[in-house]
Amino acid sequence: MIIDKILGFFSSDMGIDLGTANTLIHVKGEGIVLCEPSVVAVHVGSRKALAVGTEAKRMLGRTPKDIIAIRPMRDGVIADFDIVEEMIRYFIKKVHNRKLFVRPRVVIGIPTGITEVEKRAVKESAEQAGAREIFLIEESLAAAIGANVPIQEPAGNMVIDIGGGTTEVSVISLGGMVISNSIRIGGNEFDETLIQYVKKVYGLIIGERTSEDVKIKIGNAYLEKHKKVETIEIRGRDAATGLPRILEMDSVEIKECFNDPLEQILDVVRETLDQTPPELAADIVERGIVMTGGGSLLKGLPKFIARETGVPVVLAENPLNCVVLGTGKFLEEMSKFNTNVFRQ
Repeated sequence: MIIDKILGFFSSDMGIDLGTANTLIHVKGEGIVLCEPSVVAVHVGSRKALAVGTEAKRMLGRTPKDIIAIRPMRDGVIADFDIVEEMIRYFIKKVHNRKLFVRPRVVIGIPTGITEVEKRAVKESAEQAGAREIFLIEESLAAAIGANVPIQEPAGNMVIDIGGGTTEVSVISLGGMVISNSIRIGGNEFDETLIQYVKKVYGLIIGERTSEDVKIKIGNAYLEKHKKVETIEIRGRDAATGLPRILEMDSVEIKECFNDPLEQILDVVRETLDQTPPELAADIVERGIVMTGGGSLLKGLPKFIARETGVPVVLAENPLNCVVLGTGKFLEEMSKFNTNVFRQ
């Protein structure tokens, strides 16, 4: 313990939210020091990483044939081991004080439903990137900690964490998971659904960045009757002629387009509520459900889930950063947790 404290003094111990869409890093004593897209630009022939993060995302859909900009994380897990290792190493080196020779202790948020093989891939990537000691914590538990949910109390707390590639719904009590379900559907699924819908219905081909922009501006899960219908111009390429074309869509049609992923998220919420012991379920009805993750920022999503389940739903104060804040708090308050459960 004493050695750990001494080593901790000389290293930049960090918590990492290794997300499908974005990677965030929290350094002990400094707060969130990095938030960049989980994108790597790679040379096709050599597989050499040419750019990482924000610089690489700018290249999406705009690279020459010998360079591809890829997301090496898929549905919250590693899809390309070598590229993720490059990405983690780049981010750790970017935030770790290289004047210090002690390697950092690292806490990484992982989806609840990943396999042991996937866990090992995350651990090995962090080791190769220079981590001294590694702790893996479920993202929904980290999100609850980051959202200041009183998880150590003997009462039921439900958290819905919607990331870029996964949605996790968990019931937490006495500092541990009671029930947890996850599906590999998140904010990116809404983008992809819109891309496919526009292509099928209007014969217009749009890119990932355009789809995400439309989702952010007028995407919604719940339309209130008194609210004005919003419209947006969507620029893309005509599938038949190959020429540029502009399409106008409104918020009502976007809502209908999103119905399928919304229903799948709702199904896993209902399933988790159904599995919850009666005493904890009563606590959840009283306390409400807490929503975290970038995907929960879709307009009207908390109202949609509250209406369909009959349980109050509240959006966390800083939903996009809850997981990484939770990994940081875990580092700072390790004495409150059984760290052997998380140590890898």
